[in-house]
Amino acid sequence: MRAVVYDRFTKDFDELAVRDVPEPKLPPASLLIDVRAAGVNPVDWKLMAGYLDAIVPTQFPVIPGWDVAGVVVGTGFDTPEFQIGDEVMAYARKDVLSTGTFAERVAVPVSAVTAKPASLSWEQAGGLPLVGGAALRTIDALGELHARTVLIHGASGGVGSLAVQMAVARGARVIGTASEVNHDFLRSLGAEPTTYGDGLAERVRALAGGQVDAVADFAGDVLTVTLDVLSPDGVHASIADATVRDHGGRYIWVRPDGSETARLAAMADAGELRIDIAGTYGLDEVAEAFRASSSGHTRGKLVIIP
Repeated sequence: MRAVVYDRFTKDFDELAVRDVPEPKLPPASLLIDVRAAGVNPVDWKLMAGYLDAIVPTQFPVIPGWDVAGVVVGTGFDTPEFQIGDEVMAYARKDVLSTGTFAERVAVPVSAVTAKPASLSWEQAGGLPLVGGAALRTIDALGELHARTVLIHGASGGVGSLAVQMAVARGARVIGTASEVNHDFLRSLGAEPTTYGDGLAERVRALAGGQVDAVADFAGDVLTVTLDVLSPDGVHASIADATVRDHGGRYIWVRPDGSETARLAAMADAGELRIDIAGTYGLDEVAEAFRASSSGHTRGKLVIIP
């Protein structure tokens, strides 16, 4: 089968290559999925650069990609939950970085898989699991949000925009940081936008009429502002800064969890989540997709279509 691979840690996206590789083995309690769409996430090119080598074992050559939506074409032993022909989606991260989703087929543990709603396009389903899981786990970590004021750093990004929608749906008043060009987008999601950068704490306090009850960080390098605007009994969580743990916060790392992805799928199917697609790319265009992702200026999901 065809897959995108890289042979060493590198920041040079031009070292990505499309090759014929062996068909995936199908372990027990796993599904073989014919890939229809696979979301691009910043962690994909950060892994390629070796930034997570200290915590993620790697076996080269690596096929990148942790998100997938597709059709079941094979079932391992003892997988009664799914049948060949089922349309599914998953956050497909494995313990060893090696066989990812930027390929024609991928084997995924059944525990990570859920059914794809018919209402979602392949691109939406393939782009939702990781960012949706990060948003959902973060918003869950903030606890009760009804009638509370929440600050979301990086609110217009792939994770942040979903978190805004989740917090608004739970009855929160949301203040979201973004560049000015994305302020109307945040308003369309129900948030009150403000520009990040110098003077942010003052702008947030002015909007909130004081301190905020909770903070979700999807940007990083904002802990000083978070602690400045957070009420003494407030809660905060981050997917971008592990040092929040030293200040009473929660650091979020998404686990492959089919039940969690099923919650996301249900919310999207009910029209509670808006999933914007910024662009689609073929296997031979992954380097271009990584450049777009690493620019930090993409709004919406980038998706690989094998």
